[in-house]
Amino acid sequence: MAYSYDPDNIFAKILKGEIPKKTVLETEHTLAFRDIYPQAPVHVLVIPKGPYVNFDHFAREATDAEIVDFTRAIGEICRKEGLEAEGFRLIANAGVTGVQDVPHLHVHILAGLPLGRMLSKP
Repeated sequence: MAYSYDPDNIFAKILKGEIPKKTVLETEHTLAFRDIYPQAPVHVLVIPKGPYVNFDHFAREATDAEIVDFTRAIGEICRKEGLEAEGFRLIANAGVTGVQDVPHLHVHILAGLPLGRMLSKP
């Protein structure tokens, strides 16, 4: 599958410094920042610095260094935010039916209150 990355999406603009952010963690390949419309007391967005549309695009085309850095960054954010004891939710939406609003891979780390089930059981 061919992926079409929009270099003018909001996260690309954040990476270029065109839009301000409240940085939680920055590494060689990853940027994490506070969501401007938090859905929980802790709501951090984590994005790779490379031009990846969604998680499967990233998993197929990112370098090993990018994948390791992104994964370790998520672990470090959870440690720094003190989420290991009580838990958290990690969400990555993809595509139209996955309700992905920004076409740049991003995961949401949500915590700080009981989040309930993501989907109802059938």
